[in-house]
Amino acid sequence: MQHGSDMSLKEKLRPYNQAMPDILNYQIVTKTLICIWLFLLGRLFQVLLRSSGRVAVTSGDWKFLFTTWQGILILLLGIGSLFIYVAFDLNSKIVLSRNLVTGQRASMEESIKEGFFSIGKLVNPEGLLVVLYIALLAPILGLGISISATENLYIPTFISSVIESSVLYSALAGLAVIFFLVLGIANLFILHGVVIDGLPIGEASRLSRRLIKANWKDYIKQNVIFIFLITASLAGIAILCLFIPLKLITLLPAGPVSRLLTIIFVSAGTIISVLADLFGIPLYILKMTQLYYSYKQGSEYEFTEVKRDNPISYKKAAIVLLAAMAAGVAVMYVRFDQMFPLETDVKVIAHRAGGNEGRENTLSGLETAWAAGAYGSEIDIQRTKDGYYVVNHDSTFKRVAGDSRKPEEMTLREVKKLSIDGEHVPTYEEMVIASRGRLVLFTELKGNTADKKMADDTVKLVKQYQMEDEVVLISLDYGLIDYIETNYPEMHTGFLTFASFGKTAALNCDYIGLEEESATSDAIDAIHKEGKKVLVWTANEIGSQKHFLCTKADGLITDNVTQAIGLVSELEHRSDLDRMIDKIKTIL
Repeated sequence: MQHGSDMSLKEKLRPYNQAMPDILNYQIVTKTLICIWLFLLGRLFQVLLRSSGRVAVTSGDWKFLFTTWQGILILLLGIGSLFIYVAFDLNSKIVLSRNLVTGQRASMEESIKEGFFSIGKLVNPEGLLVVLYIALLAPILGLGISISATENLYIPTFISSVIESSVLYSALAGLAVIFFLVLGIANLFILHGVVIDGLPIGEASRLSRRLIKANWKDYIKQNVIFIFLITASLAGIAILCLFIPLKLITLLPAGPVSRLLTIIFVSAGTIISVLADLFGIPLYILKMTQLYYSYKQGSEYEFTEVKRDNPISYKKAAIVLLAAMAAGVAVMYVRFDQMFPLETDVKVIAHRAGGNEGRENTLSGLETAWAAGAYGSEIDIQRTKDGYYVVNHDSTFKRVAGDSRKPEEMTLREVKKLSIDGEHVPTYEEMVIASRGRLVLFTELKGNTADKKMADDTVKLVKQYQMEDEVVLISLDYGLIDYIETNYPEMHTGFLTFASFGKTAALNCDYIGLEEESATSDAIDAIHKEGKKVLVWTANEIGSQKHFLCTKADGLITDNVTQAIGLVSELEHRSDLDRMIDKIKTIL
């Protein structure tokens, strides 16, 4: 057998090509097992939640997880699920990679079983830290491999905006990122040590650090080459099978032929993308496993070729795939306008009255939102010491008016002496009057004074001006929203959450506000099935705004109002190609 340095590129890639059938088989089986587990886990969660009188647990009810036996059990099951994900998503694939690299002939059932039971070595404090790093930190840092359940995890906008607003916070965040990056790089082979060599966590960590320290230059080189080859291969396929054909289609006049060809090639591109996602991580794990053996023996470890039974017939798989694609193309062609609508029904709502284009939570902010064409404005209200309601977001007036006092520590007269860039702090009543007949006022009950008295007083004021259909009362406190919806069903209510599980769509309110990450197409559909509406907050980037304007969400809360309104207009002039791509992005 030729040594690595003498092998051609084709020969080096051959083991990876030969591994494709095994990888696909593993992916199908392990993903199925995970789906079964999630189904059973979901049913168990529902039983536990119902026994506690709840239908869901949200970011506004997190204390439940630590103060009730149901919550503690749910928390433990959730952590246990991360171990199961690691077992099926990573450990089993490391076992498969070991078999492919070393030439071991083990059945798929035996390999998956071995990978699953290897998590026994992770069930300890050190193992918990490893699993939490893989599940939570790795996807945020973009380092190494993570489990599929959290691969798209990122820092929520409302947290990142706070970090970016402070030099100190930004510096501390930067140091934390550097620390965890170094920690992750040093322990890249920790799971390989546990799964392949049966080492305890501590020993596996020491081995990984030793291997990385001795071979970090080669590791970087091998990663760059491997990622380049994979990327170049996918890019070549995409250019030949997608970009060039679609470019040629744009030269055709708009009509049935160009639409049909667009559907065919975009569908093909989507399938390629799905397959790349399906094979990407397993192939990377295979490469990592080869490097693990190479670094342990001090020279390049060559794959040991073993004749394997092909578990999948490529010809039959291709026929099934083409038949499914043909059926999908036919459905999309007939229902194109319904599946890929030209216009958006998503309403643009200005954050904190007028967003970044107006003074925060002021009357002029409302005017700015109205002039820009917004559907509504979101504002925040708090109660003063003498029982009036004023508009302010933070716990104090320090940021907007330079006064470190809290609203509940001040009288209305004192609040009115404050200046927000030359404008007074408005009362809630002033905002209600200013928005009447123009903007829907999404009123967040905010801060320490957000209680039942605030709810009662707010409802009374809204009714006084007969604006029940022009005001939506919202809050991060579900108990408060439930109180309003139960006692004042004629009012429109909305619950804001940035994290939840359970049957969130069944919560007692009219709107459910989802933070960007949790506003998936499945979550939106589930909420609509319960007859409720969806708000997405707070989408400020162009890409994020365009993404959610192409979903079935009902409202988009944003600081960049004019930008969002402009995107709404642009969407109405899209080509068939853009309509398909924009819609597919909301699903994948």
